[in-house]
Amino acid sequence: MLLSQVKGPDGTLVVAREGDLARVVTGVSSVYDLALAAIAAGHGLAAEVAARGLGEAVDLAQAAAEGRLALPVTHPDPAHLHLTGTGLTHLGSAAARDAMHVKLGAETLTDSMKMFRMGLEAGRPAAGEVGAQPEWFYKGNGFAAVAPGAALLAPGFAEDGGEEPEIAGVYIVGPDGTVHRIGWALGNEFSDHVTERVNYLWLAHSKLRVASYGPEILVGDLPADIRGTSRIRREGAVIWEKPFLSGEANMSHTIANLEHHHFKYDIFCQPGDLHVHFFGTATLSFADGIKTQAGDVFEIEAPDFGLPLTNPLAFAPATAGAQTVKAL
Repeated sequence: MLLSQVKGPDGTLVVAREGDLARVVTGVSSVYDLALAAIAAGHGLAAEVAARGLGEAVDLAQAAAEGRLALPVTHPDPAHLHLTGTGLTHLGSAAARDAMHVKLGAETLTDSMKMFRMGLEAGRPAAGEVGAQPEWFYKGNGFAAVAPGAALLAPGFAEDGGEEPEIAGVYIVGPDGTVHRIGWALGNEFSDHVTERVNYLWLAHSKLRVASYGPEILVGDLPADIRGTSRIRREGAVIWEKPFLSGEANMSHTIANLEHHHFKYDIFCQPGDLHVHFFGTATLSFADGIKTQAGDVFEIEAPDFGLPLTNPLAFAPATAGAQTVKAL
């Protein structure tokens, strides 16, 4: 089952899709409320949808064309939605993997390669055990979450605006602090790769950008082998396109290990909070020498996740002078 949110004439519609048939879930106006109701009832989202019933059909492709797709889940208070991620988690293509193994045999490793090796060696622990910590970063809160179809705005001081095609886990924390996974979504973990390349310690700066996820949430198990496509269109023409791989079959960490190392912190287990956690990628147009520009359109798609995630790129005006702080 796929869940999405669509802007309707009288508010937000929650839409459930099985195959090509998408219909409105009755009696609820947000996926957030639907998830809380499922927790309260002690059953899963599919059972909650079945209990409420389905109404009128929705043409999701038309809704996308009309700009009516909303983020598939949001929090009533955007400050209680956390955007985070992990990197150095994917093996990449066979050629890239071989290149990594050659580097791993060198006497001197960068910190990035050391962390990648930690994942290879101890990122896939047995069920119930704890493996190596991944690289982790913070992107922002719900104010940085951009709806499918809306522009990803790079700040005026940005050196770059680059896509990162990823799978994101979507979570809600129940009233007793238990973390519940709503499902999985396509994500564009938008980053500034030029800034990151200057010095790896600037990774945190490069990640404090907006991001998008959706348009639909896959409810249920994550496929082990995900094969998608990432592309960039400029003035309607595709200027770059490349397959990307995800799922545990293509990762150096298990999803459970990555989830543990995020939710082991009490601050991320606050009742009612939402989390969208990006699991990383091995495919970037920046690595192929692409320089994005305003007006470019990012498209990320994978068959199991419904509609593609599409966002145009925009740049805020360049900032002049230093940011000032006013004393009280």
